[in-house]
Amino acid sequence: MKKTKLLAWLLLATTSLGAVSACTDGFEELNVNPNQNPNVIPETLLAPALTDLVKRNMDRNMRITNELMQVHVSRQDNDEIHRYVIRTAEADYLWNGWYTQLTDFRDMYRSAQAVKSNTFMAIARICEVWTFSLLTDTFGDVPYSEAITGREGILQPKFDHQEDIYQDLFLKLEEANELLKTNTNLTADQTQLDPLYQGNALKWRKFGNTLYLRLLMRVSRKTDAIANGLSPQAKMRDIVNTNATNYPIMADNTDSAIIRWTGTAPYQSPFQTWRTADFTTSSSMSEFFINNLVEWNDPRLPKWSTLYNGKYEGVQSGYEANKVPVAKSTYPTALMTEPLMGNILNYPELQLILAEAAVRGWISGDAKVYYEAGTTSGITLWGYTLPAGYLNGPDVKWEAGSNLDTKLDQIHLQKYYALLFTDFQQWFEYRRSGHPVLPLGPGLKNNRQMPARLNYPLYVQSLNQQNYQAAVADQGADDVNTKVWWQE
Repeated sequence: MKKTKLLAWLLLATTSLGAVSACTDGFEELNVNPNQNPNVIPETLLAPALTDLVKRNMDRNMRITNELMQVHVSRQDNDEIHRYVIRTAEADYLWNGWYTQLTDFRDMYRSAQAVKSNTFMAIARICEVWTFSLLTDTFGDVPYSEAITGREGILQPKFDHQEDIYQDLFLKLEEANELLKTNTNLTADQTQLDPLYQGNALKWRKFGNTLYLRLLMRVSRKTDAIANGLSPQAKMRDIVNTNATNYPIMADNTDSAIIRWTGTAPYQSPFQTWRTADFTTSSSMSEFFINNLVEWNDPRLPKWSTLYNGKYEGVQSGYEANKVPVAKSTYPTALMTEPLMGNILNYPELQLILAEAAVRGWISGDAKVYYEAGTTSGITLWGYTLPAGYLNGPDVKWEAGSNLDTKLDQIHLQKYYALLFTDFQQWFEYRRSGHPVLPLGPGLKNNRQMPARLNYPLYVQSLNQQNYQAAVADQGADDVNTKVWWQE
């Protein structure tokens, strides 16, 4: 077999990538011993893998999520994502990057086992679950049980059903929660190698259990017992009410999972190296994004948008071809180095998950209290004080007598802003819930339907043809309109 073909097969299996290090540029000084076998130093794998993933997610958040979800609108007429047109080549960058770092998380778990570190084993599991959730929520059925096994000779992995993937993700989160019960913080030397929680075991445990709630809500249309013997709704109640002491979750904004960019290598936002024009003037903020914040007199506006002729003003998303609008409000350049842009999962999102669960009757607790906590913390997370009367303003005030759909739209509109700059989460939640209600521009294509997934990478179709064809036969056509299991 030619070397080039072998390399392609190894890339396809996304396994032998573990035999070479993932991208670690800028982390040389953080390594405890760069000459030692990384398989026995789990801490050397964490920071490079996490930061690489968050940077990739931020890149595609700006390119795909923020276009689909009307945060901004491209002013390049041939860039049609805001018209629901996604090129097939978009898939490769994420697929390759996510699987590459999954190799590191699996290696981290094995090396943590070797040194008997429960904390690092749990951290590796949480990171693995988070990454696989991104993969399956983006593509649907993906290689899982046979993925990252190139060292064992599996170069053409089968695709697992999304339902089976989710069942195992929940088991891994249960494992992580148990491992972290020892509450063993990382050592002083290891702390500097944890860019998320600086070695705090309890905060990692809260992150894992909050991720559990995010994913349970993601599959909440399903009523089968897929979450450790319980339905998603019953497991949410178990975590929040019945066995809350066994499942600590985020308690405030300081528990949020955010890679806070410092501006100094290696903790630099990926946008820090962009040309200013590419970050700002190539697109404008959308009317939908701007108008809500203006109506609420939201203090986050100057953080997220510039003024246009003395006011905040967006452009229409989904505008017709050859009718490019005049540039209006854009992203401020300060966001290119903003520490909070490295968001993975934050406390405001959690509170709004709980608000939905409460309003649907899945957990006990006052939906209004959760909703207002999510709304308030969404503002304070960004360093602002909640303005007087904000929670009583039009479209923000919680009305006990409103119907369920109105309440859900209120919750998801606040969640939309809480999820700002967070990989594909806005898009995932819209696909799940249909909220918030987005205006439909006149130039939309794809039968004016929001894409439901990304297609598989083209090289997977050719180099793993048999398993690819089996996945398509089971899931449906490999296009953006085939719904994944939890959407059906």
